[in-house]
Amino acid sequence: MKKNSGRIRMIVLLASATLLAAGMTARTDAARQGRTNPALPAAAPKDGGIELPCHRIPNLPEAAEWYFSSDGRYLIGNAKGPSDTTYHVYISSFDGQDIRRINGKGEDACSFFFPDGRRVLWTSTRDWPDLPKGNWHDANDYPQGAEIYSSDTHGGSITRLTTNRVYDAECVAAPNGRWILFGRQIDGKMDLWTMDIDGSNQKQITFTDDWQEGGAQILPDGETIVTRAWKRADQGKGRGMMPMQIFTLKRDGSGRKQITTDEGTHWAPYPAPDGRHFVYVRVLTGAGGQPNWEIYLRDFETGDERRLTYDPAFDGFPSISADGRWMTFSSSRGGKPGERVLYQQIMDISSLGIGPGKH
Repeated sequence: MKKNSGRIRMIVLLASATLLAAGMTARTDAARQGRTNPALPAAAPKDGGIELPCHRIPNLPEAAEWYFSSDGRYLIGNAKGPSDTTYHVYISSFDGQDIRRINGKGEDACSFFFPDGRRVLWTSTRDWPDLPKGNWHDANDYPQGAEIYSSDTHGGSITRLTTNRVYDAECVAAPNGRWILFGRQIDGKMDLWTMDIDGSNQKQITFTDDWQEGGAQILPDGETIVTRAWKRADQGKGRGMMPMQIFTLKRDGSGRKQITTDEGTHWAPYPAPDGRHFVYVRVLTGAGGQPNWEIYLRDFETGDERRLTYDPAFDGFPSISADGRWMTFSSSRGGKPGERVLYQQIMDISSLGIGPGKH
């Protein structure tokens, strides 16, 4: 989670500032003061600097990185319930009325629904309790022994899909439900891998010595992958400070294409159902020079962007429902000053027109 610094010509700065100021109330201007890095393209005047309607999922405790079921009725992600000492995998209904824990052993991360909604994927250290815990947010100290599992939606019928002492995580299921994409770190080197849904046929698909791929997702075509990556030389620069770029590639690792090119952090991409757009996180310069994570919508083909969140709090881990109507994201908004506790938000993005068949 990450930074932006880049320079553009003064004429663009002046034009961007004019556009951002136009049509906004004094209250909105004050709220946004100091949030946007003036070195970044504005990329947001289309919506006037106002967020689409959003609300926190009720009853859901401290939570991060959630994804929709294909029917949009449920979400899966990490949460820290009242009796939990760490994050575990939970499933919640859209309205927060049906919440259940899937696993209660070890520490959990990265989860996803299979397309049929009957089984789920998740990551856990449950089978390696004696290994050092590590840090899910530090690539230099990822939890070794993180393995990938599948289970039913109540945490039963658990199947372990990977078996080793390295970091296996960041797992998603393909739209056809026949294969899984995940990240694996070996000797500090992070790459993308694929496997069948039973854990067999594991294949490494990226071999980039200078880039660390991860947090990848699969586009609706079932063959194109979008991923963020950072250069190994930049690793360890700290949250909000590490440059990242977004790439696409094919399922077999071929056809690698860099999508973002400007300096700064481009993180957590998630494709829209139309196959043409994706949401992701940029790190702007906020008040006092502090990093400010905000969510953007970008067109794969044209590079056009629209900013979706406007809050000095952390906004990240965006994902979109299969019908293109909703976006969920993790946010620290509404928390105590100086405290970054994340809760899950739902935003109505139906007006964006990025549902299936729109492209």
